[in-house]
Amino acid sequence: MTVDDAKQMANSTLIIGAGPAGLAIAGRLAQKGISCTLLEASDHIGFSWRNHYDRLHLHTVKEYSALPHMPLPARYPTYVSRLEFIEYLEQYAERFSIQPLFNQKVVSIQRNPTPDGLWRVQTETDTFTADEVIVATGYNRSPNIPDLPGLRNFRGILWHSHEYRNGAAFRNEHVLVVGMGNTGAELALDLLEHEAFPVISVRSPINIIRRDIFGRPAQKTAVLLSKLPNWLCDRIAGFTQKLTVGDMSAYGLGKPAHAPTYDNRRGKTPVIDIGTIDQIKAGKITVVSGIERIHAKTVTFTDGRELPFDGIILATGYRPGLSAFLDQSITTKILNERGYPKNLWFDEPDLKGLYFLGFTTPRAGVLFHLNIDSERITEHIAQNNS
Repeated sequence: MTVDDAKQMANSTLIIGAGPAGLAIAGRLAQKGISCTLLEASDHIGFSWRNHYDRLHLHTVKEYSALPHMPLPARYPTYVSRLEFIEYLEQYAERFSIQPLFNQKVVSIQRNPTPDGLWRVQTETDTFTADEVIVATGYNRSPNIPDLPGLRNFRGILWHSHEYRNGAAFRNEHVLVVGMGNTGAELALDLLEHEAFPVISVRSPINIIRRDIFGRPAQKTAVLLSKLPNWLCDRIAGFTQKLTVGDMSAYGLGKPAHAPTYDNRRGKTPVIDIGTIDQIKAGKITVVSGIERIHAKTVTFTDGRELPFDGIILATGYRPGLSAFLDQSITTKILNERGYPKNLWFDEPDLKGLYFLGFTTPRAGVLFHLNIDSERITEHIAQNNS
């Protein structure tokens, strides 16, 4: 499909983003025989996956990480690598004849002022209209760079985690990783394996679970727990965490007030550990408190310590960045305090036809729930178009 063809296709469905979420909903719509157009800001499918750090693997098992109607290849390992997943995304697009319009960065989504009720999507070069718009740009669209005191004074290497590929450049150097989510924990481990001296700065207690518990992937257990009442799920998760991870407060990670499942329901994803905590316990990765001030070559922490560093990696996460292209009249109605959509769709007449996919972090895994949520959206669209 050409851009000119798509621009003429009013009364159609428009998908924003050709990552896993965008492909998942496009695949479902194809199976239903519903035509759609997919816009992608870059020139590749799965662009963000192509730019993640080298050692990245899915933290979820392959059985629960496939997109709708197409399992991951049997030859893939239990935890699929970054490059394998990119290969799969390309195969998925080919299987369902998904042909995104590339280099179409969306700058505005708003309701058409004319009586037709269509949505108008403006990219940097073109304008499209559609009955339905599915925003599938992902929860990690925009790097979050905090305004740390003195950050601009630092004279060593300063990267956000999205710029990090591997730790080869930091051999024999002292590197501060700011933040210990899944990315921060894994980058610290990668730095250690490249013979650097990693230090992780942590402001508050961290909820950690092992990726595999007693030889069984934690995700499979999470799927089972999700069927239980929340109070029972939390009790089991807390007990398992205590048994497999232990009290990490002696190592600077604090003691979480709640079970990992409790925090996860409130949008705070626990760290899925693949070896970092063992290295912390062994003294090979150091944990320090929050940052008080950054200097030219050192960093002062809230506990009074001042340590020298050759590099700083900001593993401070991402933001969905939806306000960059959604009209303010829309964002005030649909976004929560963290900037994420509150629902998959909204029933208000002025929001009819606007959908959001891939913005939740459920304990059973993002990819697992893409199947569930993409089916719900597809059925809703089919019913409204019948």
